[in-house]
Parts: sequence; C-alpha cells; structure tokens
Amino acid sequence: MKYQGKTDFSHKTPAKVGVLITNLGTPEAPTKPALKRYLKQFLSDPRVVEVPRFVWWFILNGVILNFRPARSAKAYQGVWTDKGSPLLIHTQNQHKAIAEQLVVEFGDKIVVEYAMRYGKPAINETIDKMLAQGVRQLLVLPLYPQYSATTTASTFDAIAQDFTKRRWLPDFKFISHYHDNADYIQAIADKIRAHWDKKGRADKLVFSYHGIPKRYLDNGDPYHCECYKTSRLVADNLALNKDEYITTFQSRFGKEEWLKPYTDHSLQAFPKQGIKSVQVICPGFSADCLETIEEIGEENRDYFIEAGGERFEYIEALNSDPQHIDMLVNLIKTNLANWSGDFTPATETDKFAKEQGATN
Repeated sequence: MKYQGKTDFSHKTPAKVGVLITNLGTPEAPTKPALKRYLKQFLSDPRVVEVPRFVWWFILNGVILNFRPARSAKAYQGVWTDKGSPLLIHTQNQHKAIAEQLVVEFGDKIVVEYAMRYGKPAINETIDKMLAQGVRQLLVLPLYPQYSATTTASTFDAIAQDFTKRRWLPDFKFISHYHDNADYIQAIADKIRAHWDKKGRADKLVFSYHGIPKRYLDNGDPYHCECYKTSRLVADNLALNKDEYITTFQSRFGKEEWLKPYTDHSLQAFPKQGIKSVQVICPGFSADCLETIEEIGEENRDYFIEAGGERFEYIEALNSDPQHIDMLVNLIKTNLANWSGDFTPATETDKFAKEQGATN
C-alpha cells in the first residue's frame, strides 16, 4: 500500500494548528440525479442504517434510490436559494465568522476549514488541503450538539478512514458533543426569549430533535438522553414548568419504531388537548436546513393547523448568530488550550542542518 504524502515535502515547513468544522451535508443541486448521488452516499453509511449490508444493498438500490430522489428533489426545490442549499450557506457563514475570530488571536499559525460528511466539500479532500498547509495538530468539531453514532461517530469514521491512508498523522482532538455546554444552553434560551419579545409566548414550547431508531437507544446510543438534558437545561434557564414544554423527535424513515414522542403526532394531538398555539425550536440543528425549514416550518405546521391549531411559529436555528459563533469559538479555544503558543517546534532535520552548518 502506498501511503499519501508529498514527494516534495520540506521538514522546514512551519507547523500549524488546524480547526475543521463539519456538518451533515447537502446535495449539489435540487435535482433527481444530485439527490440520488447524495442519498446513496448517506444511506450507504452503516452508522446511519444498521441493517445487514447484503440485505440493505438490495433495498437501497432496488427500491429507495428508484423512488425517493424525485420526492426529495421536490422538497429541496422549495428551500433552495440562488447561493445553494440553506445548510451550505449557513455552514459557510459559520466557518467565515469562526475563522475571523481565531485568526485575530492565532494569526497565520491556524488554519480553519469546513467540510461535509456527505457531499462536498468532502472530509478527506479538506484534510488533504489542511495538511498541505502545514497542519500538524488537528481539532475537529462536528456541529452536532448531541452525540449520536449516526452523526458524530460517522464523522469520526470518515476521518479515521482517511488517516489510515496517510504517512504522517497530525496530533488529533475530536469534540464529540456539547449538549450541556453552558454557553450553548444560554444561546438557545436567549434565542427563544428574543422570539418571545417579538411574538409573545404560545401555549406550548416544542423542542424537536432529529429522530433515530429506538433500537439504537436500546443498544446504548446516548443521543436520546442528551436531547432530553438539553431541553431540561434550556427549560430551567427559561423558568418553564413541565407542562409548558415538550421534547419530541422528527424525521422518521422506514416502518420500525423510532424515538418517541413523534413531533408530527404530538402536533396533531395538541388541539384536542386545548393547546391552540405552539412554538417549535430544533436545538439539535446548528443550522437551518430542509428538516427545519420544510419539514417543521411547512409540513408539520400544516399538520397542526389542519388538526385545529390556530398559531404555529418556528424559531430559527442559531445559524451564524454572534452569540452562537462566540460559543463555538470559546469551545474551540478551550480544546486548543494546551496547543496554544509556538506551533513550530524544531525538527530533528532542522537540528541536523544546524549541526552540519556549525562543523563546516
């Protein structure tokens, strides 16, 4: 096996620290071919779908990829902008804002990039670009506040797989979650307060998180617990009692049981319980995307109104709000603490060159 490395590598290249932020990903266009490529990569990930590979290959290629891309493309067309998908735009804005703050403090000793787990920019290509710039210490921050094997661990898998092909590996840190980070909790709570200041409060505040199959929880995935802890901490910050909010799970796929209560079923049941107005926030999404804009803001809104609801409001994700950016930068800096300072230690090659120069 030939390991990746630069044939013209110089051991005198100044060492840098790298920060890589990642998110789930997005198709390159709201078209059936683009969605087919994206969904094939996404749904082929064994972390996402834990079904025997042989069986799943036939289901995915024989059924799902023949029907779902067209339907998904139509949904993406409804949220697509001139600059691309909302998730890509928000991630680019987050990257730019984070990089600006870190460069002020660390200057040219830091390299900040972003990548997507599925789609582009790809993780392996981005790491290659960072290492070529002299990154010898790499911190990775997946923008998933709550850990799940389906998201956070999948990102780690992609990085680990890339590392198996490289000659020189960087020092490595990986932030696996920040669901109870005090600054994150405060940012979510303040986002809700700002909405209340403009719109007033509703009968019920709904914390909606992306769902996963219940058997993943049964097999030890902590995602469910971390979602509930986030909700509880935000509710405590807002001084809400248990009747004023609820934690639910959205975005089911397939027929098996997923984490409950389901967001759509809850919204459909509320009007019969006398709950006529709701406000929904999705704390597990660091940036607005198809699942928040279309699924929550449109599809689930219709479910609630059709069931007799009168007022539905979606509270936007933190996106590139200054408070969110500050929180992410502080999280990064905390994890860079023992990497700060001089990132350019002398190599043995440098020492040898100096010794040779002294003897000549």
